[in-house]
Amino acid sequence: MILVTGGAGYIGSHCVLKLKEAGEKVLVFDNFSTGHIETVQNLGVEFVKGDLKNPSDINAVFDDYKIDAVVHFAAFSQVGESVKEPYKYFQNNVCGTLNLLDVMVKHDCKKIVFSSTAATYGEPVYTPIDENHPQKPINPYGETKLTVEMIMDDFDKAYGLKSVRLRYFNVAGADESGRIGEWHEPETHLVPNVLKAALGSGQVFKLFGDDYDTKDGTCVRDYIDVNDLIDAHILALKYLQDGGDTNVFNLGTKTGSTVKEVFAACENVTGMKIPYEICPRREGDPAILVADNTKALEIFGWQPSRKLQNSVQSAWNWEQILTNRNK
Repeated sequence: MILVTGGAGYIGSHCVLKLKEAGEKVLVFDNFSTGHIETVQNLGVEFVKGDLKNPSDINAVFDDYKIDAVVHFAAFSQVGESVKEPYKYFQNNVCGTLNLLDVMVKHDCKKIVFSSTAATYGEPVYTPIDENHPQKPINPYGETKLTVEMIMDDFDKAYGLKSVRLRYFNVAGADESGRIGEWHEPETHLVPNVLKAALGSGQVFKLFGDDYDTKDGTCVRDYIDVNDLIDAHILALKYLQDGGDTNVFNLGTKTGSTVKEVFAACENVTGMKIPYEICPRREGDPAILVADNTKALEIFGWQPSRKLQNSVQSAWNWEQILTNRNK
């Protein structure tokens, strides 16, 4: 059985869906602080409500189920909030993961795929960013993820616990059949916020900075479709099941899109003019963040196949479903 922590959240739920479709037995563990119980119920998988900050909760899961491997998504992930509330982030993301790893070792479960982030790199020294790029995070969120990566290295050396850390860049899109999608409250990600503005939510999309040294003056980011992203998780899990060693991989497309290009794609898909305003740059926003995904291709044979337009289309389909559901 595969345990998916944070399986009621955006990316975790897409992993649960793919694992289920692949014929795996899946158990979701989630405290539903940011994920939604309706998502898990919609997927029709077994779940346990619990919190990684409580060792007894995770111990009970491993006592009651034979867990063969873990895919670990459970974490707080808002950069701005992490700056204001670092204790909350270190307690949840680091202490919670430490509890999980401790219980895994005690139950002889030695395989984990970890949801890490490009935020561990901090300000880019060069782009595209490969896995050897210096890791100097510039916010507590990135620091928590880097700390967990270091802990996992030590757990491998001491206990033989093998991990694959997947460093995401920007994730977009939704399940292409419209069963699940991005559902955050509040929403902080670019694509859904542009689409919410298109739906007449009353919000005007805020474009932060149009004076960067890029082709149109707006930030360049690497947008990876959530379905391609999860394909990499399935391959990472198989890699560990086949005896693979602890490793780390960047997940991105190796190409970037400017904020204005994302905005244009959203207008193209929706067929609407979307209201926006130019705002000053946000502190700490690099001009360009793009992944070098060569290693994942070489080791996993993984290559993203979906374009930005595909991601926006599936996100738009989901946003309309979500809006109608919440009326």
